[in-house]
Amino acid sequence: MAYLVFARKYRPQTFDQVVGQPHVTQTLSNAVSSRRVAHAILFSGPRGTGKTTVARILAKAMNCKDGPSPIPCNQCQSCMEITAGHSADVFEIDGASNNSVDQIRELRDNIKYMPANSAYKIYIIDEVHMLSIAAFNALLKTLEEPPAHILFFFATTEPHKIPITILSRCQRYDFRRIDAQQIVSHMAAICTNENVPIPEESLWVVAREADGSMRDALSLLDQVVACSHGEISHGMVLNILGVFDTQELFAISKAICQGDVAGALEMLDIIYQSGKDLKKLYHDLMAHFRDLFIIKTAQRPEKLLTLQPNEIEAAKSQLTHMTSAALGQLMDLLAREEGTIRFSTQPRIAMEMAFIRMARLTPALPIEVLIDRLDQLRSTITSGKGVTICDPQADFGNSPEEIVAVSDIPDPPAAPPDEPHMVGRVAPHTATLVSSSQNYDQTWQQILNMIAEQQSSLAPNLAKSRLVDIVDHVLTLEIKGNSFNLSRIKRPKNMKILKRICSEFFGKEVDIALKEKVGHKATDQKNKTLENKIKTEALDNPLVTASMHLFNGKVVDVKVLNK
Repeated sequence: MAYLVFARKYRPQTFDQVVGQPHVTQTLSNAVSSRRVAHAILFSGPRGTGKTTVARILAKAMNCKDGPSPIPCNQCQSCMEITAGHSADVFEIDGASNNSVDQIRELRDNIKYMPANSAYKIYIIDEVHMLSIAAFNALLKTLEEPPAHILFFFATTEPHKIPITILSRCQRYDFRRIDAQQIVSHMAAICTNENVPIPEESLWVVAREADGSMRDALSLLDQVVACSHGEISHGMVLNILGVFDTQELFAISKAICQGDVAGALEMLDIIYQSGKDLKKLYHDLMAHFRDLFIIKTAQRPEKLLTLQPNEIEAAKSQLTHMTSAALGQLMDLLAREEGTIRFSTQPRIAMEMAFIRMARLTPALPIEVLIDRLDQLRSTITSGKGVTICDPQADFGNSPEEIVAVSDIPDPPAAPPDEPHMVGRVAPHTATLVSSSQNYDQTWQQILNMIAEQQSSLAPNLAKSRLVDIVDHVLTLEIKGNSFNLSRIKRPKNMKILKRICSEFFGKEVDIALKEKVGHKATDQKNKTLENKIKTEALDNPLVTASMHLFNGKVVDVKVLNK
């Protein structure tokens, strides 16, 4: 007899032997016991989780000589024929190769005949989503009202591709990915039965590679057993499957988290020289950092991971000086670089660049820390004390603790005393604002704000003007610009608006006098040079520098208000 692989040799023959799908097997067992099995059932879920196997078990349960019984005997002629795959009353059809409307019409013509030796004629259609739209339409009426002796069992990995008209006529069961611990236990029992010694950590590697599929796990286990002689070592399993040891992933992640660029590149070179797939390394590294993030943030990480307890403890020790925010930044960078690595013709260079970016990534401060720093900056501005910021050279991933002083801000100069002769010319609440040329500028800026709010079209023409004098309730404005700008301001309508707004600001009736400023090239150049000097001094101000470091910002524009 030809050799049977583990996936076929140890295929479950009863509902109790199915691993990891109790919600499906228990429901079907109860349905068989109570004679409430639907005439059309759809099994959906990931590959290798037992969809076709459960369909066969259900077929045996319905056609067993002692049945319908939730526990088929596996000894009668019907059970043995179904197990062997040549039953005259159970038809297993591949939906991918029998997807035309003509084949469905032939099926529809044959269902009117009674079963040969069993109670039911059963059609198991695997990958049913591969049927054409015409084939589905030809099946609709038959699927809704089949003869009493007909049962349809469908299996698919992509239920979203099945028309809703078919789904509405079926009873649906969704299969889940099988837990890694259950896969490891099942493989350990098979190895014991086959007398194959294999380390438990190797079984965990196989289970992780299977990604919730029992069939994939048994196929990989079969490959490992076939390639080895005698006792199987863990290193042998890693070489056969071409996977990366968790120790290698821990070494790379440790170098990246510590900012050790050379160490990370050396590890990458060793793996490259060994001939392993670098794209597979990147995939495993993404999964590894995901595991680290869950270990750092979750209260019970073992429920969400496929790691052994000793590996979880090793990860916790590595994460002692790492924050969840730093891990989130690393995961975000890995996700953004995935497309580049996948489609790169030089994956080694692309991965080296990614490792360099990750190792040199500046940690982002949590939002609560930023709020504290903002409050601290505001208090220093009002009190005149030195500004403090985080040390930019702090170790990556650590919460910044070292604070360094950047500069001492001198106390603001005292405001000049009010001039008594100005008090009677303006409203009391603005008297202190117009006691000097500096206060003229502040007062005019407030008036400009009112103009911008009430008459936005006029504000740009007055942007370069200045309030130069207030005498006998007359405001003298110096207008800079070309003749068009001056003529626009002199329009009666605009003068009326300007007078009204100024009167509202001072609380009494005032008049407006305009004075055109005649500029000279030398004076303009001198003013421009002075303005550039003021901007440079503002950019070099320690308070501005501290703010940029604190919020990781940049200066967009510098405006000189008082010149």
